[in-house]
Amino acid sequence: MPMLSKLQDFLDRNHVSYGHTVHRPTYTARQLARAEHVAENEVAKTVVFVGDGAYGMAVLPADCSADLWELRERLGLLNVRLATERELSTLFSDSEPGAEPPFGNLYGVPVYVDDTLCGEDLIAFNAGTHQDAVHMRLRDFVRLVQPEIVPFSRFE
Repeated sequence: MPMLSKLQDFLDRNHVSYGHTVHRPTYTARQLARAEHVAENEVAKTVVFVGDGAYGMAVLPADCSADLWELRERLGLLNVRLATERELSTLFSDSEPGAEPPFGNLYGVPVYVDDTLCGEDLIAFNAGTHQDAVHMRLRDFVRLVQPEIVPFSRFE
C-alpha cells in the first residue's frame, strides 16, 4: 500500500481532520512551503538518523536544520549520523526517498520533535511522495505519534 493511502487510512481510523493537496514536485522542505503557500516554520521536515545503531526520526521546521551534535547529547547517544538514501529506501519502501512523512510510529521508529515546531497550530508535510502533502493540527499529530519533544535545531 502506498504511504499516502496508509497515512490517510491511519488518520481516518483515528478521526483526525486533515487536508491532502497535490503540488508540483518539491525536493526540500522550503520548496514544499512555497508550493503549499504556508510559512516555512509550519512545514514539518523529517530527518531520519541512525543513533548507536538504531533508527530515529527527527521532525523540525523547514526554516531550521537539525543539529546532530545536540541531538546526540540530548538523547544520550554515542554516535549519530544521517541515514543513507539506501537505508531510507529499505526502511520506508512505500515512500520516495526524502518524502517520508513524520509518522515513524507506523514503522516502529521513534520520533523526536524539535520544541520550536510545538508553537505551531497547523503543520504540513510530505506524504510519501514529492508531490503529495498533508495538512493537519499539530496537537493531533502529537496525540497520534507521541513523539519525544527535544530541542535540537538551529535556524538556517
